[in-house]
Amino acid sequence: MRAKAKFLGAFALFFATAFSTAAPVRAQAGPPLDAKRQVKHLVTPNVSDLAKRLNLSGTVRIEVLIGTDGTVKRTRVIGGNPVLAMDAEPAAQKSTFMPGPSETTEVIEFKF
Repeated sequence: MRAKAKFLGAFALFFATAFSTAAPVRAQAGPPLDAKRQVKHLVTPNVSDLAKRLNLSGTVRIEVLIGTDGTVKRTRVIGGNPVLAMDAEPAAQKSTFMPGPSETTEVIEFKF
């Protein structure tokens, strides 16, 4: 567990040099090409202390499987800083979409 925490810290420090400017967190649904589902409620992620301390910024892309009732059934990180992704994924899981006739897959982008 301690080795994993050290690895994550070192990994985050590496990315901190690449993303050195802090920006406010903005969450938005990335518009899919055929606009399958409208976002009903997009949850804003909580920024962890580690991300704040390292002054991380960037965009995290999360693919979500949306059920017919509009709730998120499954998430998968498809891009972005791993530390920021740990903050963004729970927010994506709590987000809701408009109901639809079948399950669909969408991509949410969280900008930190």
